[in-house]
Amino acid sequence: MTEVRSYPPEPESVTKARVFVLEALRSFPEDIIDRAEIMVSELATNALRHTGTPFTVSVSTTPDHIRVEVTDAGGGRPRKQSPSPLETSGRGLQIVEALADHWEVVPAQPSGKTVLFDLHPSVTRT
Repeated sequence: MTEVRSYPPEPESVTKARVFVLEALRSFPEDIIDRAEIMVSELATNALRHTGTPFTVSVSTTPDHIRVEVTDAGGGRPRKQSPSPLETSGRGLQIVEALADHWEVVPAQPSGKTVLFDLHPSVTRT
């Protein structure tokens, strides 16, 4: 099943995107929901902060697979940064990399990009 929501470029949209993902995943284990909530919050914040464009969140689920995509129309390609311990930002993609079973950035059509992550609820993380 796939659910999609679009959000305007305003701070409240990050909270709304997080709630959307929580509701879409309510039948999954709590640790999966927690990981997805953190990651969508990071990706929605990045879309808002770095592009200032509307963004879309898509959640696709099967019993064994979850894919969440955050798509914006902004230019450029997000890249993982290495901030110093004193810097207050720049860790979003590091967090996604640590929590996702897989993640990537792909071009969106007709413009922009999609940052997506996959979770596999049936796989135990070590």
